[in-house]
Amino acid sequence: MFGDSDFLKAIRLEHPDVIPTTVGLLPAFWIRRGRDAEDLVKAFPQFFPQGYSVDWSDPSTIAHGTYRAGEHIDEWGCVWSNVNEGMEAIVTGHPVRTEEDVFTLEIPKNRDGRLPHGFMYLRLLDLCGFDNAMYLFGDEDEAIEVLIDKVLQYNIYQVEALMDSFNGLAVFGDDQGTQHGLAIGLDRWRKYLKPCYQKLYGMIKARQPETLIYMHTDGCIHQIMGDLQECGVDMINPQFRANGLENLVRTCRRERLIPINLDLDRQLFPFASPEELRSHVRECVEALYLPQGGLSLNVELNYDIPMENCIAILQALEEFRHYR
Repeated sequence: MFGDSDFLKAIRLEHPDVIPTTVGLLPAFWIRRGRDAEDLVKAFPQFFPQGYSVDWSDPSTIAHGTYRAGEHIDEWGCVWSNVNEGMEAIVTGHPVRTEEDVFTLEIPKNRDGRLPHGFMYLRLLDLCGFDNAMYLFGDEDEAIEVLIDKVLQYNIYQVEALMDSFNGLAVFGDDQGTQHGLAIGLDRWRKYLKPCYQKLYGMIKARQPETLIYMHTDGCIHQIMGDLQECGVDMINPQFRANGLENLVRTCRRERLIPINLDLDRQLFPFASPEELRSHVRECVEALYLPQGGLSLNVELNYDIPMENCIAILQALEEFRHYR
């Protein structure tokens, strides 16, 4: 669990007693599985906060914000649409439709520490739509620089608002990759995005050198994991499937030591046998384990996974978190 002593020791390479684990149950899992989800939590209390409980009889108490069905408009004017209660929405309305819109776009006034998942790179895609954002990155003219600067300035305000609330661990999420690589390519990422993360994370490190920075980022991002570490990230949460275990071993163990909270293969979870799931967890641990730490394991469960597989995954976590 985030913030427990073994998790922090794993980031600091201070020999945690066990390999720490983080287990997430999506709101849709609770809405669709109800009693089974409650029984799972009771059967594996070691993976959940003490007293963790959900009123699964009322979806409105489980799903919040863009996880609710319907349309939602965020502070930037992006329209989020959701047809599946308990799952995340997608942006279907983009306020930046032309280059001219970039220059008239106003930075939201709120200074409340709001930094949701997708706060920098994905925010650009939400504002423009994927195709238009790629055109702007491809043109590399003033428009993309102005757009990035506006989003960055907003994020600077929000990091400032959050500065006194980190309590030693600052958690961020912004997916950088597709299934096979960086949509804008490595050179453009380093030119346009890396300076943004250097600025934001550098603010924290300058004021609070002891605060650890954790970054979740989906997609094939092994190319930039070293760059993210250079930006100040202390632990990265990469996906197994998109990156491949060999790439993660090479990048995070052979070329340099990068602490990771490995997102186990959720695309495998619905289809594998319990024994295959155990083998998957074992393979990851054997490849990435270091006695001093640097490894955590992350699991996200959804309603498309058979309950026997949910149980098998958590049983494997319990077995291999004691690996030596």
